[in-house]
Amino acid sequence: MKKIHLLLIKAFIKPFLATFFVVMFILLMFFLFKWIDDLIGKGFEWYTILELMAYASAANVSMALPLSVLLSSIMTFGTLGENYELVAIKSAGISLQKAMRPLFVVIIMLTIGSFLFSNYMLPKANLKFSSLLYDVRNKKLAFLIKPGVFNNSIPNYSIRVDAKDEDGTLHNIMIYDHKGTNGVPKVIMAKQGQMNKTADGKFLLLNLKDGVQYEEQPSSSGAYNPRQVFNRSRFKETEPRFDLSSFEMNRTDPNAFGNSTPMLNLKGITKKGDSLGKLLDTLNMSTDRVVANNFKQFNVTKGYSKVKMAPKQIGEATLNSIPGGSKKLALDNASNTVSGIMQNLANTGPRHDDLVGEIIFTRIEYQRKFTLAASCILLFFIGAPLGAIIRKGGMGLPVVIAISFFLVYHIITTVAEKSAREGNLNPIFAMWIAVIVLSPLAVFLTYKATVDSALFDVNYYKQVFNKLLRIKQKQA
Repeated sequence: MKKIHLLLIKAFIKPFLATFFVVMFILLMFFLFKWIDDLIGKGFEWYTILELMAYASAANVSMALPLSVLLSSIMTFGTLGENYELVAIKSAGISLQKAMRPLFVVIIMLTIGSFLFSNYMLPKANLKFSSLLYDVRNKKLAFLIKPGVFNNSIPNYSIRVDAKDEDGTLHNIMIYDHKGTNGVPKVIMAKQGQMNKTADGKFLLLNLKDGVQYEEQPSSSGAYNPRQVFNRSRFKETEPRFDLSSFEMNRTDPNAFGNSTPMLNLKGITKKGDSLGKLLDTLNMSTDRVVANNFKQFNVTKGYSKVKMAPKQIGEATLNSIPGGSKKLALDNASNTVSGIMQNLANTGPRHDDLVGEIIFTRIEYQRKFTLAASCILLFFIGAPLGAIIRKGGMGLPVVIAISFFLVYHIITTVAEKSAREGNLNPIFAMWIAVIVLSPLAVFLTYKATVDSALFDVNYYKQVFNKLLRIKQKQA
């Protein structure tokens, strides 16, 4: 390997790693902003949130990797052009295509790695992420008592305090106990209390001092009884226990989400697509058979009779060709037949649409495994010549241009995917349309960079504009 190749690889690796982690951090912040309400105030351990963020980061690689390749390639060749190192490379007899070869090898390695990642690691990460996010979103709020507000987080209890000190001491406590009271709550009032947990953390201990307990026995007959028993008891100190098992986060088995298409590799997607195709064929055959039976129910002797008769030709006035005494019966039979067909289609139609949508989604996800790898190559051949043309490094203009091109690529892919899922576009074509549209642009930019075109040189366009003005002035 030549020294120039090592120079180019080193110049590419540093901005690639930097931009990749920056983009991953930004996308991770978007994730936290989206799900912040489901994470705050639930008492999660730090490693649970860290685990969720790790799985979310794996899901963001599909966006971070292509953008990092585009941005780092623009920055690498832009820096080389700005420092006139690219001019020195060309003066040494090395063309732009030859200078891009070592980086192209690196991009091929990234492409293979991205394909293996999307086919083997990403499905498992999506599986873990979906199951953990489901558990996080369904976990109840942590027990947090706010002064002046009734808290109903603990089942069968309502707790209210007037004030709460920094050390956790509660003042003027009121507790409504609805557990096993047949609709008549038991009321506990105390002047002061302290909250503690048991050693295993499964129970909340509320140490109450100087209080009174009111309990009214419910009527056995359900009617009002003026002589109903009412108990009142005072206490100096008591310590009721509250079960906190409802606040524990139960981890769902990830295999419960395993049949979802994004959690499958190519082999699993192919198998699921075949299963869905068989289900759709079975549903179509069943629907055809039911509909056909509605028309053949009066032709049971067809094929068994040896009597040959010429078929009777019925014109436009079908109803007039029916004998007068049978018209009402014929209309009733036709109405019942149509009603049966409509009812059958109403029952099978939604299921048919769901199966078709799932089949389309499996084809989209199958192609997505390859488009992630192809996007790295495409955006490299856009970014490298673009950086050589603009001859500007750093995080200024290259970032703006890179984000602009990536947004074009992402918007085309998103719109085409949505159209495919609605059945308006072929799934294979939809997932590759961005590559098809932007490939000519990559070829054009590579050609312009090879011939040292001043495509983004403002002074060049000023000179052209001034020449046009002079020509018009001479003609005038």
